[in-house]
Amino acid sequence: MTRAEPPVDHRLEEEALRALSTAYAAAVDTCDGALLASLFVPEGELVVPNYPDDLRPTITRTGHEALRQLPDGLRRYHRTLHQVSNHSYAIEGDRATGDVQCVAHHVTGTGGRAEDGGAGTDSVWFIRYRDEYRRTGAGWRIERRQLHLLWVEERPVAVLGEVPPGRGPG
Repeated sequence: MTRAEPPVDHRLEEEALRALSTAYAAAVDTCDGALLASLFVPEGELVVPNYPDDLRPTITRTGHEALRQLPDGLRRYHRTLHQVSNHSYAIEGDRATGDVQCVAHHVTGTGGRAEDGGAGTDSVWFIRYRDEYRRTGAGWRIERRQLHLLWVEERPVAVLGEVPPGRGPG
């Protein structure tokens, strides 16, 4: 008589995939290109919109070198804040797909107070990531991430604090 394999419990895999999305948000918010690239397989792809001209994912960045440079473009913002939520995954062996929602704040401004002429603007992106993942020797990594920009809101910012380390020009 053969023994049946125990049913696969995907909770740990789902937890690891959620941690991967959280690490992605942290890498973007701290402008850490090395960390961002390490979250992808070596030939990984990130497909983003050509905002503001097109909200659909149309620009592809492929490979660690291209991914490592992505945060440089975010340094024009005083601060970003990515809030990741609503994860769902389908896991089959060493491959998975995912649907992850995110609200991303992109704050620009010169500082000061709103009553003195405005401190800044928060461009809020409502995002749905469509992901493909692969399990590697280092754990789950992103194989392909498509950033679908659902809508954008512009909000005034009343007060801006100091630029955090890793942000701003330079």
